[in-house]
Amino acid sequence: MTMTEENRSESRPAEAQPFQADVAKLLHLMVHSVYSDKSVFLRELIANAADACERLRYEAIAEPVLLGDDVKPRISVSVDAETKLLTVEDNGIGMSREEMVEALGTIARSGTKAFLDRIAAVEAGGEGAAAGEDNALIGRFGVGFYSAFMVAERVDVLSHRAGTDASWLWSSDGQGTFTVTAVPADAIRRGTRVILHLMDDAKSYTERFTLERMIKAQSGHVPVPIALVEKPGAEAAEVTDGAALWTKPKAEITTGDYTDFYRSIAGQFDDPALTVHFRAEGRQDYTTLFFVPGSRPFDLFDPDRKGRIKLYVKRVFITDDADILPRYLRFVRGLVDSADLPLNVSREKIQESPLLAAIRKGATSRVLSELERLAEKEPVAYAKVWETFGAVLKEGIYEDFERRNALLALARFKTTVSTDSWRSLKDYVGALKANQTAIYYLAGDDIERLKSSPHLEGFRARGVEVLLLPDPVDSFWVTSGGSFDGKPFKSVTQGVADLALIPRADVSEEKEPEAAPTVKIFVAFLKSTLGDAVADVRVSDRLTDSAVCLVAPDSGMDRGLEKILASAGRLPSARKPIFEVNPRHQLVVALAGLGDAESAFKQDAAHLLFDEARVLDGERPADARLFSERLARVLGRVLHQDSAAAKA
Repeated sequence: MTMTEENRSESRPAEAQPFQADVAKLLHLMVHSVYSDKSVFLRELIANAADACERLRYEAIAEPVLLGDDVKPRISVSVDAETKLLTVEDNGIGMSREEMVEALGTIARSGTKAFLDRIAAVEAGGEGAAAGEDNALIGRFGVGFYSAFMVAERVDVLSHRAGTDASWLWSSDGQGTFTVTAVPADAIRRGTRVILHLMDDAKSYTERFTLERMIKAQSGHVPVPIALVEKPGAEAAEVTDGAALWTKPKAEITTGDYTDFYRSIAGQFDDPALTVHFRAEGRQDYTTLFFVPGSRPFDLFDPDRKGRIKLYVKRVFITDDADILPRYLRFVRGLVDSADLPLNVSREKIQESPLLAAIRKGATSRVLSELERLAEKEPVAYAKVWETFGAVLKEGIYEDFERRNALLALARFKTTVSTDSWRSLKDYVGALKANQTAIYYLAGDDIERLKSSPHLEGFRARGVEVLLLPDPVDSFWVTSGGSFDGKPFKSVTQGVADLALIPRADVSEEKEPEAAPTVKIFVAFLKSTLGDAVADVRVSDRLTDSAVCLVAPDSGMDRGLEKILASAGRLPSARKPIFEVNPRHQLVVALAGLGDAESAFKQDAAHLLFDEARVLDGERPADARLFSERLARVLGRVLHQDSAAAKA
């Protein structure tokens, strides 16, 4: 910025600007609604200050002049009990006018709408307003700077961007507007000063003991020293030394330290389900500190599927969304600090570095091995992890061929013999029945519907376990040609069931008789009647209680995958299903016994049986009007027969 531009900017009057609508609503809800633990505001402001110092360190690598003679990063927290002021100041990168407007006047995260919807539900006392929900909201949606309005009736932000000659004052009472005003350049040397005008009920945040306890508990890990000034004119007392937690020996770090660091870096209030802290030495020298959250992050199923891993190089912050872990591990939070990556290149070049590729491989393998260790040593704890993140981990079975076997070993399933607890594939293979050569599965979109599917009847009768797969990703990874322990995956809705060689659970039962000749004739009649609606009609060996079902042809996709692709517009037309008939079902036997004089009735029954199979498969009747007409004719026949019987 030139001096002429600077003089012009200083003469610009203060201009009131509206917050975006979502932000104004957020501020109101936050101040007047759900939060009971307001102390989080200090952690958020200190975290922002630390980020500003780290960003200055990075930019100063290319432009050392930005540091000037003030090279040591610092954060100070100052209070004035008389005037109810609390100030958080740093000597970091600072903000220009445009950055202030963008950063402090906008919440530009994809979770804003979801956050507002959820917080409004809590305010109304609706679903989700359970005990403790208020504390979880702010961490889950990361409102950051705006948490200051929980304790302040007005917030002033004074900032001077490194490398410029201008200082700016941002001010707001959190009621819907803010102002940005030019102030004398020497009002602040460099960095940002956040001044909170505390509410009357927040005066306790001016007490030294309270603040020191909060800083140590919430921000003791911050890699920038934090000093506390307990009253105007007092000496600054260092509260934390700025030693990065991940650089300390593990023996010196407590569980509480890890939890505090996790909550800060992840922006959540739960406890981590798993902590992975290790240092790799050799060809690559780097340290990782990863956490598996105890609850789902709000953006777990964001379409971009981006991770949230911070990248440091020699403790210099590089980026907060480094491509370190594969997308199926995007729920993991934490950081990597490398001693080998170059600092004198752009962030983009670092992401392309072969050294980073080696770090990716090592870090991913370590996370999976730690999950494997947790599954072996603490199966109950691992079951909770799988319950929370299993649907995402299964994406890796489809995407990561190199680690497919490891991910299959980690996978857990609900099955026909275990709907209340999780089963591993190792458990499944260990319980294979005689002559069973495949791992059977049933994919769909609802676990209850899967459990009641007619496709399972023949398998249950023989005690054959079937995996129940309700997640959309399941239809993809099971069809990608893989196997486990030499056993291929086979859908129970596709092809011939191949159950003839597996004995039924009741060993005393005699061999089932073949279908009666009249049933075979009826099957041919069904095929002729249904015509192009089906690919084939055949006798079923998978049905024991139901009359009919639909299955997919032997080759190609199973029924579950076809439905997913069709609903997404990726499959112009699904293949015609195979219509299977239970030759021993009472209804089928009765219909098969009707003579040619009942041809019209049998045609109606054939179409109704087909529509029944569609409904059991989660679909609608092929033609609602014709279905209604046929059903009316069949019911009319029943009423006529009952009436005739009564007269007789």
